[in-house]
Amino acid sequence: MSPMSPVLVGFDGRPESVTAAGWAAREALMRGAPLRLVHAWEQSPRLYATLAGAAVPQHPYGSARLLADMEALLIRRHPGLQIAADRVAGDPATALLTAAADARMLVLGSRGLGRAAGFLLGSVGRSVVARAERPVVLVRADTTLDAAGADHGASARDVVVGVDLDQPDDSVLLFAFEAAARRGAGLRVVHSWDPAVENTSAAGLPGVDDPAERRTMTPRQPPADLLRPWRDKFPDVSVTEQTVVGQAASHLVDASRDAELLVVGRASRHAPIGPQTGPVTRAVLHHAVPPVAVIPHD
Repeated sequence: MSPMSPVLVGFDGRPESVTAAGWAAREALMRGAPLRLVHAWEQSPRLYATLAGAAVPQHPYGSARLLADMEALLIRRHPGLQIAADRVAGDPATALLTAAADARMLVLGSRGLGRAAGFLLGSVGRSVVARAERPVVLVRADTTLDAAGADHGASARDVVVGVDLDQPDDSVLLFAFEAAARRGAGLRVVHSWDPAVENTSAAGLPGVDDPAERRTMTPRQPPADLLRPWRDKFPDVSVTEQTVVGQAASHLVDASRDAELLVVGRASRHAPIGPQTGPVTRAVLHHAVPPVAVIPHD
């Protein structure tokens, strides 16, 4: 990844994209990276705008004005931030994915489902999350950031990351540790495992069905062993480990309610109908409150 690779944000003037642009500007500053605003518009956007129930510019020159106004606002608030703004025509999901090919991450806004629920993703958001080869960060319109990226919520909130103990991925842990280090925040590592899905033991015996006995069992890879090299690499990051039994998504949502960022992985999944997100990612996106970073991995 080039040092000049940008943080890219999809922007169309809606409130959620304004908030996303502010979050992306703050992230770009922390990374010492440029920011790129992209408005992906279809050739005939009128119907799209009507169905979305939002005032989207009906002409590409309207989107140019939106981009120029947002760029000017961010430049005023962050004079040292390098910003570029582009309009790209075509299928929005494909255009954003193409634009993100050389980006550090892609940031998208989402209308919330309410304060007690998570992200409302349209077809563009779902397609981008499922197909992206770069991290995708989803930011709700009602998050505690203003258009300039200033955080008006609680300070020094944790970053939360979900880790699969059986198949941990370095890219997910690296993103989470770096995010916590940049923010001077603690990192909560949530390990979720379910003994019920391990149908047989080494001796071929049935899986454990007694809930009380399950609670006394331990995962096959000790969390301390998994995290030791990361603690050594990021000695200034305060790490809290939380091992839970059962489905991962609900525990991650609970752990992240007061977090600054939730980080989850997305394994490559190819179905007959195209790339898909896994059940944990889908559930997290449906219920999570803070921004969610979805990290693709093999």
